[in-house]
Amino acid sequence: MKSAGDGLLGLAFGRINTITQDDIKEDQELFTCHLGSWRDKDEEDKGGSFYTFGYIDQEVLDRCGISEPHWVGIDTTKGFWQFASPSASVNSKVIDRGPNTAIADTGTTLALVSDDLCKEIYGAIPDAKFDEKNQGWVFPIDTPVDKLPRVSFAVGNKRFEVQKEDLGFAKVGGGMQYGGIQSRGDFKFDILGDTWLKAVYAIFDQGKKRFGCVQRIEQNQNIAAAPTSKKK
Repeated sequence: MKSAGDGLLGLAFGRINTITQDDIKEDQELFTCHLGSWRDKDEEDKGGSFYTFGYIDQEVLDRCGISEPHWVGIDTTKGFWQFASPSASVNSKVIDRGPNTAIADTGTTLALVSDDLCKEIYGAIPDAKFDEKNQGWVFPIDTPVDKLPRVSFAVGNKRFEVQKEDLGFAKVGGGMQYGGIQSRGDFKFDILGDTWLKAVYAIFDQGKKRFGCVQRIEQNQNIAAAPTSKKK
């Protein structure tokens, strides 16, 4: 590998996964995902990332002030962790999305949603625009945190909010940054990747065919643009 990454850990269902194992204890057929960020090194969790296999980290639940995750049933027919996502919100505006579904995907860097929802989100950010050169939505790097919208996506009947600090993904020049939420294109479902997953503690319960979610709490929003990597 030429970068800091070590590869992709495939944890989808059998239809799109080549790894099979049938001897896991029934009450341990789950894994959890806690994605951190360099932006959160001053938070209680130090921006750390981890997975657990076979158990839920109770310390995370305690830190978030809850005793039980929010659960939603999943549709595994296409091999994904797919669930109903019938609404979203941008600030105080709740958007009814009808029969919309989403997948939670640790292998996707951004959050990918419908074009209409992208327009709602970036319409709430001053001077945001769709940039033809970068083929995506961009907004000014110096946008203050109080001018960034509160954005949430539904997991079943409950919405979970994206951290404002993750609305910006990477510098693209001209004082602008590429947004962490972009269009899903021709996909018929949302793909909730790391932009969204960094705001939640995600529980993938394969045994009971359900997805669990906990809203994480951060004391501060570090909206500094991601540093540009230096060429060696």
